[in-house]
Amino acid sequence: MSSAVELHDSFDTLEIHPMSPTVGAEISGVRMNGDVPDEQIAEIRRALLDWKVIFFRDQNVEITDHLAFGRKFGELEIHPFTPNREDHPEVVVIHHDEKSKSGENQWHSDVTWRQEPSLGSILRGRQIPSVGGDTLFADMFAAYDGLADEVKEKIEGKTAKHSFVPSFGRRMSEEKRAAFLEQYPEPHHPIVRTHPESGRRGLYVNGAFTQSIDGMEPEESDKLLRFLYKQASVPEYQCRFRWEENSVAFWDNRSVQHYAAFDYHPNVRRVERVTLIGDKPV
Repeated sequence: MSSAVELHDSFDTLEIHPMSPTVGAEISGVRMNGDVPDEQIAEIRRALLDWKVIFFRDQNVEITDHLAFGRKFGELEIHPFTPNREDHPEVVVIHHDEKSKSGENQWHSDVTWRQEPSLGSILRGRQIPSVGGDTLFADMFAAYDGLADEVKEKIEGKTAKHSFVPSFGRRMSEEKRAAFLEQYPEPHHPIVRTHPESGRRGLYVNGAFTQSIDGMEPEESDKLLRFLYKQASVPEYQCRFRWEENSVAFWDNRSVQHYAAFDYHPNVRRVERVTLIGDKPV
């Protein structure tokens, strides 16, 4: 990978401020409350591929700007299980307060229970606690590269089953769950995914949605998955983002996992997300 200085020098409309050697960079020079020029959109896309998650500060934008910015990068999906804005169902509302008992504090990639999981997500901070509520991101290319050769050989060519049921289906009636399973049949994705644009290979299993490794006995599958999940927890593969009101995070769901620290209870944290439709992992 190019050095941070080389990456910085290669952009005409952006300033890049790396947060770690391989993952995460703050971007300045972008205003989302308007029609962002195509030249700058192309550079943002390139920065996303380089850094896997990018951050923007002080984006005091309307919801229509958030949507318009997202559509510059692809078609937006509507999440079937989360609270969405009634006026704009493409916008997922993530709100926690004194009544909340848990948050999104588990390492995961978004909606890997779809046959074609998300390309990426654009999350905007609306109401942020004075302390806590950071989001951590893990570089899953580095997580794969850090595996021992014998582990890489063991998982090469293998697939794993993913499902929405553990996270979203537990409180559904059997009838409703069966209907959703018919609509969203459980996919079998490669454990090692090749990024469709960069060609890099990364781990593609996560503790929220991955259920089992195909062709393995349950005990062996569970043991190996637990080991692979831990790769996201290695600090050298991570960056950590401290939210402020009107901050925006844009991550490549094919490259990173994320973890929202739930350390601010009983304070309020409200963020809104638009998500880009992706393609079938290979």
